[in-house]
Amino acid sequence: MNLKTFRSVTAFAPATVANVGCGFDVLGFAIHLLGDFVTARFTDGKGVRIAKITGEKGKLPLETEKNTAGLSVLSLLKAYGEEVAGIELEIDKKMPLGSGLGSSAASSVAAVVAVNNLLGKPFSTRELLPFAVEGELAASGTPHADNVAAALFGGFILVKTHHPPDVIQLPTPEKLHCTIIHPNIEIQTKQSRFILKKEVPLEKAVLQWANVGALVSGLYTNDYDLIGRSVHDEIIEPVRSVLIPGFTEMKAAALDKGALGCSISGSGPSLFALSSNEQAAREIGLAMGEILKNIGLEYELHISKINTEGAALRDRENV
Repeated sequence: MNLKTFRSVTAFAPATVANVGCGFDVLGFAIHLLGDFVTARFTDGKGVRIAKITGEKGKLPLETEKNTAGLSVLSLLKAYGEEVAGIELEIDKKMPLGSGLGSSAASSVAAVVAVNNLLGKPFSTRELLPFAVEGELAASGTPHADNVAAALFGGFILVKTHHPPDVIQLPTPEKLHCTIIHPNIEIQTKQSRFILKKEVPLEKAVLQWANVGALVSGLYTNDYDLIGRSVHDEIIEPVRSVLIPGFTEMKAAALDKGALGCSISGSGPSLFALSSNEQAAREIGLAMGEILKNIGLEYELHISKINTEGAALRDRENV
């Protein structure tokens, strides 16, 4: 087959919420509208080159080995084995960096999906996961799969192991909605991981893994009350919340407006709140936004059902 028949391919990967309260580094889900586009094309010469980054220009490295998308594609090509022409990547970021919404994961996933299609799809979707996980090394220093798997597969995911990645796809209750509020500050994943405590009291650990099990049960049984009672973080949220202005007040406002549960999205500063209908999701967002207005902090608000599609080939105008 003449690979150059496919000159250019564009893929989109969605933003994600990792941890989901109780599931630090093991739970995640995808949302709609926010995410990254990556276009891959063949060029003369050899190797992988990042030609352009838009949306966060100047904030991300163009060096292939230092960029999440570049690292992921290098990993894919190493496994592919066959010699191919040079590959050029263009990254169009439609989400903020350091937001806690899986920005690095979206780039990694969109890149491997685009290049895999450019090569004629030698790998299945599940086989792409380890390549995308390698890209997370550039962002956090560790290869973790929660954001990556959620962006790739869509819906809710549970990570049994990260390296090698062993991921279980979980069901998504039909009525579940998500409110995302992103205060316009940036928190780097490496920074937010550094402040975490290395030891956890046994009683808190017991509560935490009970919540994880209960949340998974709630997803399987469409038990929205159980989902809400399980989105509770005993370990990570108390430490990271101090980095987010107005966190306590925003969480209280969300719960007061009927949120099933509310916590930090990934490493923050974004917060997510789950609800069972769109109207509640919007009212929750307005209430949380009022808290940030009162302390003089600008923010972005997103309302979304859970994205069960995951990454896919997509035109830039069609998210």
